Amino acid sequence: MTEAAIRDPSRESPKDASPSVIAQNESMLEALPFSDTRDFDDASRGFLGTIENAKITSAQGRVVWSLEPYGFPSATEAPATVNPSLWRQSRLNMNHGLFEVVPGVYQVRGLDIANMTLIEGDNGVIVVDTLTSIEGARAALQLYFKHRGQRPVAAVIFSHTHTDHWGGARGVLDDEMLSSGAVPIIAPNFFMEHAVSENIIAGPAMLRRAQYQFGPLLAKGVHGQVDCGLGKSMAAGSVALLRPTDLIMATGDRRVIDGVEFEFQMAPNSEAPAEMHFYVPRYQLLNLAENCTHNFHNLLPFRGADVRDALAWSKYLGEALQLWGGKAEAMCGQHHWPVWGKERIDTMIRQQRDLYKFAHDQTIRLMNHGLTATEIAETIRLPASLEGAWHGRGYYGHIRHNVKAIYQKYLGWYDANPVNLDPLPPVEAGQKYVEYMGGGEAILARARKDFVKGEFRFVAQAVSHLVFAEPDNQAARALLADTLEQLGYAAESATWRNAYLFGAQELRLGMPKTPPRPPMPRETLAALRTGQLWDVLGVRLNGPKAEGKHIVLNWKFTDTKESFVLTLENCALTYAEGVQAERADAGFTLARGTLDAVIAKQTTFPEAVGAGKIDVSGNPMRLAELMGLMDEFPRMFEIVEPKQAVMT
Repeated sequence: MTEAAIRDPSRESPKDASPSVIAQNESMLEALPFSDTRDFDDASRGFLGTIENAKITSAQGRVVWSLEPYGFPSATEAPATVNPSLWRQSRLNMNHGLFEVVPGVYQVRGLDIANMTLIEGDNGVIVVDTLTSIEGARAALQLYFKHRGQRPVAAVIFSHTHTDHWGGARGVLDDEMLSSGAVPIIAPNFFMEHAVSENIIAGPAMLRRAQYQFGPLLAKGVHGQVDCGLGKSMAAGSVALLRPTDLIMATGDRRVIDGVEFEFQMAPNSEAPAEMHFYVPRYQLLNLAENCTHNFHNLLPFRGADVRDALAWSKYLGEALQLWGGKAEAMCGQHHWPVWGKERIDTMIRQQRDLYKFAHDQTIRLMNHGLTATEIAETIRLPASLEGAWHGRGYYGHIRHNVKAIYQKYLGWYDANPVNLDPLPPVEAGQKYVEYMGGGEAILARARKDFVKGEFRFVAQAVSHLVFAEPDNQAARALLADTLEQLGYAAESATWRNAYLFGAQELRLGMPKTPPRPPMPRETLAALRTGQLWDVLGVRLNGPKAEGKHIVLNWKFTDTKESFVLTLENCALTYAEGVQAERADAGFTLARGTLDAVIAKQTTFPEAVGAGKIDVSGNPMRLAELMGLMDEFPRMFEIVEPKQAVMT
């Protein structure tokens, strides 16, 4: 793609909403119960104080979180360029600060996409989830201290494995607390395995795709990013993973923490692969983590992940009702705002339970009638009782893509039509489509007519073929950008809106310039098992470059007492644990921490050898040869246009 193709000023600015989108958004006002304002009362209930604009900065003065750019959602009436249902959610997510849930239980909301819950014990405070960043967690805890007084942290609980719930732990636990081991860190079983592995193997691709899901590089405003559904945006800042000291193993497990009893329920393979709920009898408080929030959640996020189990999710909510139905006076989650009153709590849990069960069962029913994923998405409709429940709306997940996730979980990507078994890739297919449709000008002429009629879904498909066939075609790029933009303006789901609008922005301006990917944090490296490090190395191996090569390396780690043989053959990198090869090309004896420092780029392998931290036998250049076969993954790659280069 030429520079001229991406710098045409006439098509860089966002456009207004088209008449068809305006009409579609106006119809939403009639379809949903906008007169029900209880969520606005709940979202502001118990407010104690906040930080101006929720602004948090790092020690170096870099802003890691601020709601100041979101000043625009104060108006009650949605602008024409935002779906009014999403606008409502974006206004609710603007509440920020410290809130009292019940006396003795508090939440910091709006200082991150996630919440920090603070439960007071006999002498200290129990911190549930520590937000994304160290800076954010530190600011949240200080805000709590300001309004409730200084008290020691008695324990930290991680509800599940996603980074926005544990990344800021060092902001509430200092070196002395960690070294003494006096403050327990409690998490669900298999927390470490999933917290470490879920985003690392496919991390580079996930992070790029997440830009489309969350829209962090979109301008904040009524023509751009307004929300993420779960909260406003993803936080920046420093992240560190801390290893739990106490694992909850089974539903029914109990802990008494600083005099307060907790009853736990396991919920694996729901919103996260390791997740748990709990009930606190002292406060009649129920916390369902991220499994019962004020939106239909994702069964497969746009960034990518293992497909989540909608059936299990529904069953866990049903089990929670059996365990604690009619007991809780307050229910808070680790996103959004609480709900109060036994009847309202139980109703919300039942509706959320049935939302996931309906999506699951009806997808499978239609699947067994032979419908494909896209056909199911066109056919399925929520029942009126769920369609009108605000907490069931698809601001983050959405029924139209969640049913496709369920289909994928059971049947995979292939719809059984042999036509779709081995289709041409986008560039080659685009060229043939353009040829069949009579050339680019013919496509654009037809597409412009359909654009005026509001047939944006097909226009996007048709013009996308032209962009992949002729990426420098400015008219095609401009029309596709305009089309994606209109789809974004109509989207109720924040993630859909962000994806559409970010695609439009990249078509107009090209990929944003971003700094190089930082090395993996030392704390996260330390949390990885050594075998996981070898797995990460294996996916970086460039197979074609390794053709015909055979390398065997012995490794011994003095601190962990581990030994490995790393073998390259058949263009695959494998390892065996607990053994050493008799005829290795080289051997390395070192502390595992030294390897972590090398990977974190705090030192180099030759420097560590020179410093006496690594003992070497055999030919160490064989390691250099192996590392020369490794790919460095780009931070950015093309998505809405042809890939410029693929390493082979």
